[in-house]
Amino acid sequence: MQKLPLLLLFILVAMASQAQTRLAGQVLDVATGEALPFVSIYIKNTSIGTSTDLDGRFTIKLATTPDSITASYVGYIPLTLPVKKGVAVQELVFKLGTNAQQLQEVVIRPGENPAWPIMRQVIENKNANDKRKLTAYQYEAYTKMQFDVDNVGQKKGKGVVGKAVNSLVNPELLMADEDGKKLLPFFISESMSDFYYNREPKRNKEIIKATKVTGIGLQDGTLVSQVIGSSYQDYNFYQNWVSVLQKNFISPIADGWKGYYSYELEDSTYIGDDWCYELSFKQKRPQDLAFNGRMWITAKRYALRKLDVTVSKSANINFVESIALKQELLPVGENAWMPSKTDVKIKIVGLTPRRPGVLAKVHTSYKDVLVNRPQTADFFDKPVELLSSASKKTDDFWLENRHDSLSVADEQVYTTINAIKETPKVQRFTNLVTVLGTGYKSFGKVSWGPWPYTYAYNDVEGHRIQVGGKTNINFSDKLELHGYVAYGTDDAKLKYNVGARYILSRKRWSEIGFEHQEDLQQVGLMSDKLESSPFFLGFSRFGELRRPIMVRETNLYLQRDVLRGVTERINLRTRHFDPTYDFAYYTNGPEQPDDIATSFTATEVSVLTRYAKNEVFIENDNERISLGSGSWPVLSLKYTLGLNNALGSTVEYQRVDVGVEQEFVMGRLGNTLYRIEAGKIFSPVPYPLLEVHTGNESPFYYDATYNLMDYFEFASDTYASLHYEQYFEGLLFNRLPLIKKLKWRVLASSNILYGNLSQKNLNLMPVTIPSGATQETFKALGNTPYVEVGYGIENIFKVLRVDAFHRLTYLDEGARKFGVKVSVQFKL
Repeated sequence: MQKLPLLLLFILVAMASQAQTRLAGQVLDVATGEALPFVSIYIKNTSIGTSTDLDGRFTIKLATTPDSITASYVGYIPLTLPVKKGVAVQELVFKLGTNAQQLQEVVIRPGENPAWPIMRQVIENKNANDKRKLTAYQYEAYTKMQFDVDNVGQKKGKGVVGKAVNSLVNPELLMADEDGKKLLPFFISESMSDFYYNREPKRNKEIIKATKVTGIGLQDGTLVSQVIGSSYQDYNFYQNWVSVLQKNFISPIADGWKGYYSYELEDSTYIGDDWCYELSFKQKRPQDLAFNGRMWITAKRYALRKLDVTVSKSANINFVESIALKQELLPVGENAWMPSKTDVKIKIVGLTPRRPGVLAKVHTSYKDVLVNRPQTADFFDKPVELLSSASKKTDDFWLENRHDSLSVADEQVYTTINAIKETPKVQRFTNLVTVLGTGYKSFGKVSWGPWPYTYAYNDVEGHRIQVGGKTNINFSDKLELHGYVAYGTDDAKLKYNVGARYILSRKRWSEIGFEHQEDLQQVGLMSDKLESSPFFLGFSRFGELRRPIMVRETNLYLQRDVLRGVTERINLRTRHFDPTYDFAYYTNGPEQPDDIATSFTATEVSVLTRYAKNEVFIENDNERISLGSGSWPVLSLKYTLGLNNALGSTVEYQRVDVGVEQEFVMGRLGNTLYRIEAGKIFSPVPYPLLEVHTGNESPFYYDATYNLMDYFEFASDTYASLHYEQYFEGLLFNRLPLIKKLKWRVLASSNILYGNLSQKNLNLMPVTIPSGATQETFKALGNTPYVEVGYGIENIFKVLRVDAFHRLTYLDEGARKFGVKVSVQFKL
């Protein structure tokens, strides 16, 4: 009995062997008689098949005998031959004739992947087909964007966000997706714009002439309207790198295509009127920022006709589960190819799979393309322009001018969102999110804030309470008033700030401003470079204050964009410094030791020139926000003249500062960021006016500081520095079998600082001040630079970055030789 199953198995195998049909043969060109390799041999309506070898021969074994078998090859007419019943071994010869469509010659070398010769032709013709070769082009674009929250209405695993959604929204308003899952649409927008491009010099401009924006959590759609235009949906696969979600993906037709992708020649077919090769491709390494999908290449000019790609969730992108992108292209003037429509779907997941995620869908279409009609240079001064009438278009306008009519589902989305956002709970939730995100709470024409600075505690002021605010665009779209009042319980002093700014022009941004304040600051933390670091400055007000100094400051400035990318700013500033610690300096040098002062006043005029090629700004009420200048460096030059006996000034000096900053892609090595700064003060000054290099004694990382340097450890009157960061993305960890699942990313950084302090500046400091106290000194850099290097891991739990630093020079007693800094970042 135990042998019966084995015997039965042998019988079944023998029966199957006897029942097999073996088909063999060869595929030839009917005209030349040449053997055709890589021809697909298959049974229709099944997945059974094989392909011919280099000699055009094939063999296939079948359990059952089919009625026929088919041969199909790119550029040839498919041929089907009958198969005889009851004949176990059959020999078939296919003679294929070419398709009536005349194909250009593709040379296939022995043993070579047939997709490679096509890819070589694509690369050879890239420049001829790329739209960037045109002198100029312009078109009208229509963009529709929609965001939905998915994974809502679940009974289990709701999480905080899921519970909030369910408590705020009536379940009857939820919609169903294609799979029947519940969705909450919370944003939909439409825009129509005219886009312009000049090649020499390279300039872009988008005039947004119509917008329609509605969404939950939006109090004003002005900012959103500027970032939903076509210029942010411009995916040009003729470039080696394609930016999606601010991540650079290698294009499937990049110059280095063979190193990143595997290709297969699948078929040939018509796309519209164009006969095309269909190529499939997939990334060689799962964690690389690369695509998977198919593309259709025209047989005549080897141009990209259609593309259908996805990005798998194995790619190292935070919160993104999948990306799908489809694009069709059509020829325009000079045989260049431009997109006719683009569709993008992005699935953004929560911190855990059960928590709600976001599904983003973007559709863009293009029409009325005109080429080689360049605009004048000054036309591009404002790269993104939102017409004042854009948001006032009627429903009739949209019905007449949309490139495609709205579907029933789209109309339902508008209705659903409008119904949800009018509920009181959602309005209260919207107000809370706005306060947390902007730092301000609006009350009509006035906004209170910023709230993070409401409270601090330190050894000088004790409990510091601050209340402030500013007017908003409801008050005026040109004039902004702002200020704050602060009080310390220990020093019992009132501090305050009042100011105003007026926007003279938005077309070529110009503004004038005035500010007066009296507040406690710290020597070493007064640099203008820290103005964009509110968190760091706020944290520095807690604990022990180093060298606290009361500063009374009045500032008047005028700023204007004189050309696109060129900004000029002129400042007139007077500051009175009244240190609250032991401080003094010789007003006329050590030769006259009786001329000593414990406070001083500085009045200065400064001129700043900043150049950022192709920098793009968008406007948010009365502010403008830079979206960067791509990979171009940002240059700055500042000259400062200290005026003696002007507005009470007691010092005179001259100072020059220069800087360059750039971020760019280094291919597989990831992204690089560097910043070079240098400066010189040409006259001896009290040391609070020197370049006091910013240390960092906090546990947090900040790139504008030296992370293992103490506050006011070094000061210079001549300096040069380099800050460098290399983000390797997934280059290293993606190749480690277990670590790669964590999706951590390695980075490296360094800070190098050269500095010098002249003897004239050192001689201004008396050892003993008039009160009899000994004055605390500081260090000056010598011939050896200050150097610290760091390495770190980002993307820990998707939001945490940890850096370890080593200090390599000036390792005297008390110096921190090693340190760890942490920071929180939301980065894709």
